[in-house]
Amino acid sequence: QVQLVESGGGLVQPGGSLRLSCAASGFDWDFHAIGWFRQAPGHEREGVVCVSSADNVTYYADSVKGRFTISRDSAKKMVYLQMNSLKPEDTAIYYCVVDRSYYALIGGTSDYRGQGTQVTVSS
Repeated sequence: QVQLVESGGGLVQPGGSLRLSCAASGFDWDFHAIGWFRQAPGHEREGVVCVSSADNVTYYADSVKGRFTISRDSAKKMVYLQMNSLKPEDTAIYYCVVDRSYYALIGGTSDYRGQGTQVTVSS
């Protein structure tokens, strides 16, 4: 059974940083891509970042390039999202997601999704 449990969200001032964590288990890390979606009130879900299973290719949405970094530790079954230079428009619920297809995650769909963690960027 796939389990995705996010943590690390909170309130941060513009320009600040947060690190999200996702405890991910119940799937084969060698055959699943993993990443993060976000959804803000009144907005559609957005694929923020993902990393492929085999060759570690990463995708970043233009809105977060240069500011966000995904990393994973398959031995510890953890995925992280380091978010720097946060902006008010980064405010959203962030979801850890898994799919057999890296391209599905880029497209904003996933087989599995965690319960989400709220990130609020405000002064």
